[in-house]
Amino acid sequence: MTITDRLVFYTKTGAGFFSSPALFSVNNNFMRVLVVEDEKKTASFVRKALQAEGFAVDAMSNGEDALLAAAGTPFDAIVLDIMLPGRDGLSVLRQLRERKNTTPVLLLSARGEVNERVEGLNLGADDYLPKPFELAELVARVRAITRRGGESKPIVLRVADLTLDTVTHKAQRGGTEIELTAREYRLLEFLMRSADRLCGRMMILEKVWDYDFDPGTNLVDVYVRRLREKIDANFEPKLLHTVRGGGYVLKETS
Repeated sequence: MTITDRLVFYTKTGAGFFSSPALFSVNNNFMRVLVVEDEKKTASFVRKALQAEGFAVDAMSNGEDALLAAAGTPFDAIVLDIMLPGRDGLSVLRQLRERKNTTPVLLLSARGEVNERVEGLNLGADDYLPKPFELAELVARVRAITRRGGESKPIVLRVADLTLDTVTHKAQRGGTEIELTAREYRLLEFLMRSADRLCGRMMILEKVWDYDFDPGTNLVDVYVRRLREKIDANFEPKLLHTVRGGGYVLKETS
């Protein structure tokens, strides 16, 4: 994915427009970031900047949806605006920590709101960034908090005798190494992180490809078929199951 050489960014603080140097892609091992920002332009530019750096990004515009997303998806970091409609960012952060969700959080706050930033850090935020900000700095801060929070993340995912090392990207089934393409790895990691949960085709497209596709595309089915041939064809029990009309689920059957 590419972005223009300079991104023009408008914040709701009224500070106006400014630009940030282009950012270049690096390998972030399929790290997924949740961006919670109600200003559409801000959310769009932040999302594009993170995606350009190799992150997978989900975006929410309010606190309630953010809490639902965080409960159902193992994010590596959350970029959380304090000034949200309804449930504000500090309330979201408080709820996350009360639920023992330790995902690293980067707070976005209006310049000068020192008390809010202090309260956020006391509630368990990992870092904060005042608006307006340079996109390059935001990406660097996200990368930093994911490194700090990485120790609590499982390095090796396991479902039955299927394992996936998220550092080396090596997959094994019953001790036999399985060769995966980059896209097959992302698909398998997503399914393993979502083990025992039904994953619909549109959800897989959004989480694994980060693109908006025609709902009629069979891209997911093609990749699931390829992945199944590699992880299930010569092994028992079968782990990757099709739910007719629903999607797919990776689980060990009894």
